[in-house]
Amino acid sequence: MTIFLWAAFCYLLGSVSFAIVLAKFFNMADPRTYGSKNPGTTNMLRSGRKGIAALTLLGDSLKGFLPLMAAKHFAGFSFEVLSLLALCAFLGHVYPIFFKFKGGKGVATFIGCMFALNPIAGVVAITTWFIIALITRFSSLASMLSSVLACVSLIFMQPNTSFVATTCLTTMVVLLIVKHKTNIRALHARTESKLFARTDAPN
Repeated sequence: MTIFLWAAFCYLLGSVSFAIVLAKFFNMADPRTYGSKNPGTTNMLRSGRKGIAALTLLGDSLKGFLPLMAAKHFAGFSFEVLSLLALCAFLGHVYPIFFKFKGGKGVATFIGCMFALNPIAGVVAITTWFIIALITRFSSLASMLSSVLACVSLIFMQPNTSFVATTCLTTMVVLLIVKHKTNIRALHARTESKLFARTDAPN
């Protein structure tokens, strides 16, 4: 399988929004119609269905982790190519072809990609997220800061990181932060919703 086909595979798998799919499967309201209107784990928590939110987190993480591990194992791609494939999976989540290119913020998929690229970077991402989230109870702040730290740690841990790999990894972080622009405004205005704050989903 060529790099192009692997890239297409990663993007298409990334385009599967588990929040939307699970909401339809369990006859829940579309996550794009309530709360932050973002099809992601945090907004699924606002529905009060913690189990479904956990499945959303797992699914969105695995679609970043599994294709990269498959590419690493079966194709033996370099770190540079794997970084490009990680970006493709991430772009699939953020700009999904199956949902008119309107997707989530990419946090879970980003963490899944980090674990595939380097398990230590994945641990840095998830540990930082939990620490900041527990202290501030702001998922958005935890997501942005953990992504930056994970990316920086990955670049420093990987010897002779190429310009292409660095660009792909940095692009993921920049897009993740850009997708949080409304959260940044809310944090500045002190109106940002805290983690586990419930917004009842419509029937």
